[in-house]
Amino acid sequence: MILATMAGLGIAFPVVADGHGIALYGEPALPSDYTNLPQANPDAPTGGTFVDGQVGSFDSLNPHILQGNTPWQLRFLAYESLMGRAYDEPFTLYGLLAERVEVNDEQTQITFTLNPAAEFSDGTPVTQDDVIWSWNILGQAGANGRYRSAFSKVESVEKVGDRGIRFTIGAPDRELLMTLGFRPIMKSAQYADDESAFFRSGLNNIPITTAPYVITDFDPGRFVELSRNEDYWGADLPFRRGTNVIDTIRMEFFGDATAHFEAFKAGELSTMRETNAAKWARDYDFPAVRSGDIVLSEIPHQRPSGMTGFAMNTRRDLFDDWRVRQAMIEVFNFDYINNVINGGTQPRITSYYSNSPLGMEPGPAQGAVADLLEPFADSLLPGTIEGYNLPETDGRASNRKGLRAASRLLEDAGYTVENGVLTGPNGPVTFDILVQTGSSEVQSIADIYIESLKGLGIDARAVAIDSAQFTDRVTNYDFDMVWYQWGLSLSPGNEQLAYWGPDGVTAPVSRNVMGADDPAISEMIDAMLNADSQEGYVAAIRALDRVLTAGRYVVPIWHNPVSWIAHDKALTYPADRLPIYGDWIGFQPDVWWFEN
Repeated sequence: MILATMAGLGIAFPVVADGHGIALYGEPALPSDYTNLPQANPDAPTGGTFVDGQVGSFDSLNPHILQGNTPWQLRFLAYESLMGRAYDEPFTLYGLLAERVEVNDEQTQITFTLNPAAEFSDGTPVTQDDVIWSWNILGQAGANGRYRSAFSKVESVEKVGDRGIRFTIGAPDRELLMTLGFRPIMKSAQYADDESAFFRSGLNNIPITTAPYVITDFDPGRFVELSRNEDYWGADLPFRRGTNVIDTIRMEFFGDATAHFEAFKAGELSTMRETNAAKWARDYDFPAVRSGDIVLSEIPHQRPSGMTGFAMNTRRDLFDDWRVRQAMIEVFNFDYINNVINGGTQPRITSYYSNSPLGMEPGPAQGAVADLLEPFADSLLPGTIEGYNLPETDGRASNRKGLRAASRLLEDAGYTVENGVLTGPNGPVTFDILVQTGSSEVQSIADIYIESLKGLGIDARAVAIDSAQFTDRVTNYDFDMVWYQWGLSLSPGNEQLAYWGPDGVTAPVSRNVMGADDPAISEMIDAMLNADSQEGYVAAIRALDRVLTAGRYVVPIWHNPVSWIAHDKALTYPADRLPIYGDWIGFQPDVWWFEN
């Protein structure tokens, strides 16, 4: 059943490069003469101003460096790569700046041929030197870690003919080859006199790019405005036809969620993503909705749930013991909190890949999954092989069952209650829960959780800090427990090493914020990356899912199997051709348009 589902999503082996595109699994779904992406409306009219809001601030407009805090959308709207990702397939790239891609039989070389029409927003052509410079600059110490992990795996980058660029890697790695075509390309001449200026280009000297949009106005911490480049070189490319048709995109920033929502109700914003089920049912009945000026849309998806919740830093002595981590999960009163926050409607995240064909199956590990885990049987935590389930609660505020279970675990771990205070080897137990300012929902969840922790004699407190401080502390692992979210895809690959790999245990700027340090994790990722069959790939991911989930690194909350978007009635999307990723990267505003 699962394999049939994956096949239906286009997953098969091995990597294929068919000139116009490259698929991680099987053939690209679209033929070489495709006219537009299936989720795009090729007849969408241009025009309009799209105003989006978000809670937080920014002090940088360069999303490719470590310095500063950047609006997350810029990486996708204001930059282009050699290939563009199609979000109606698990992992397929089609030609963008490159008109052709080829992979050698050994899967150790990939060659991109630049489109001769490709040019930067200032009208200068994209050259081989720009591609090579962009590759090199993003491998340096000041670049964002998302790019640097691949740098050491590439043995050489060379020019081929007049328009070709060839990357050579040391060992076959189909996913790495693809990601090499999915990196931003910038103009090398802009930093010819002082290359280090790139790493100081937060609000000044913004990188020149080739994208459909250019930054035309901004006020630090308040708004960023992008304008559609009417001379954009790629407007008629099949990959771009019917996308990026809105003239102006404006990102407004707010101090908290209440101000954000009130601005939307007042008509200052074009759209509002809602993540809270209770608010979606209760708060979207204001006059503009009743009059039809605001439309409420629900967008289904087939993405993994990912993991969202309170991540425990196992680099801290307290959370280095799995029994303590399980106690933290037991005392989290999920059903009660879900009822308070969501009216009890949201399903819980049961594993990292739940809600997808890649998620671990209930009960004991079977078949190839069991075979992968068996060599680690003596060191795996309880539940990994035999099956792991999150505790169930009865929805009452007291959660006596959870408190009793947590108390037993803590006692087994060597903790005792003295005068109402939980005490361990390092004295009274106290820790901070790090959250970002502006999210009243997260703060409410933390407050209820802290009250439950008091029942164990634990003195915990929520520490709310701004986004810049939050990013700095998380990337340097300076926290006890933190509210964190990992989004996962239908085509996991090398990024899993950045998420849970051993380098992130000590090296900063990884997404292994919990400090997971289990050799089985690396082995499951390696099995996934080197699988030679569809069955082997799925089995490795399910095995990884088991190791992570039974590792008890995160107190998980809920996920949304649909996305809720309230929007201006004139703002339209192709409801009859939704991508499998749903409301994800490349969806809004990319394939939306204003009808009038």
